[in-house]
Amino acid sequence: MKLVHFKVGEQVRLGIKTERGLFDVNKIAANYAADAPLTIEQVIARGKKGLLQLTALINNAGEPISEKNLTYAPAIMHPEKIICVGLNYSSHSKECNQELPTSPVLFSKFNNALAAHNQVITLPKSAEKFDYEAELVIIIGKEAANVSKEDALSYIFGYTVGNDLSARDLQMRTGQWLLGKTCDHFAPIGPYIVTSDEIDPGNLDIECLVNGEVRQSANTSDLIFDSATIVSYISKHFTLKPGDIIFTGTPSGVILGYPEAEQTWLKAGDKVTVSIQNIGSLTNTLA
Repeated sequence: MKLVHFKVGEQVRLGIKTERGLFDVNKIAANYAADAPLTIEQVIARGKKGLLQLTALINNAGEPISEKNLTYAPAIMHPEKIICVGLNYSSHSKECNQELPTSPVLFSKFNNALAAHNQVITLPKSAEKFDYEAELVIIIGKEAANVSKEDALSYIFGYTVGNDLSARDLQMRTGQWLLGKTCDHFAPIGPYIVTSDEIDPGNLDIECLVNGEVRQSANTSDLIFDSATIVSYISKHFTLKPGDIIFTGTPSGVILGYPEAEQTWLKAGDKVTVSIQNIGSLTNTLA
């Protein structure tokens, strides 16, 4: 199932994207006085029951709504944790002149960094070296503590598209990356979440375009630590909660990896699109 958050006024609504189009769950549920989850967080909380309720609801849906002028919301609104994995493609480690990690390199972002598809992102005035990072993002579906790699995928609700935007001058100011990673709206995700039963996270084409030019092109099969390894590893150190999101790392092609003389950093007016096979495309314009 492919789920999306969008706005009607100030209200965030749940949508289901199908081959027939996009359906407004809140509207359909109201029409039929049906008990159904009305946000992606509620879907996650209800587990299989929630997905079954949505399946029954969509079978009674009428006409889809237009996405032409839709205002999207972040695919997850209030995660307890936003965890990121650095240097998780061998090609990216090499372009950054780093040795291949022997364990996942973890850092975090805060909820202020969340942004939606088509949202305009204002660049902070405290930095100059802005970069993109196309990433597959994991959404945790149930509490995960000390889980095995063999069981780890069963704790994943679904996957979405993310862009780990980075202010490299702030990131490299100290040995801690946080400052350059969690600027306001530097973690756009969405627009769609695809449930885990429909996705093979280990074999997805991933691409990043800047103003229509391909900058990154790879496949998640090149990840050093795959989704199962990442979830298992993190869960052995702290508990993952439903709705937590994990950025799994970016392939080569980031601006930081270019020779210094060829580094042209992102600027206001640039349009960045991250696409992942079978999930969708996430576009943001910088300002």
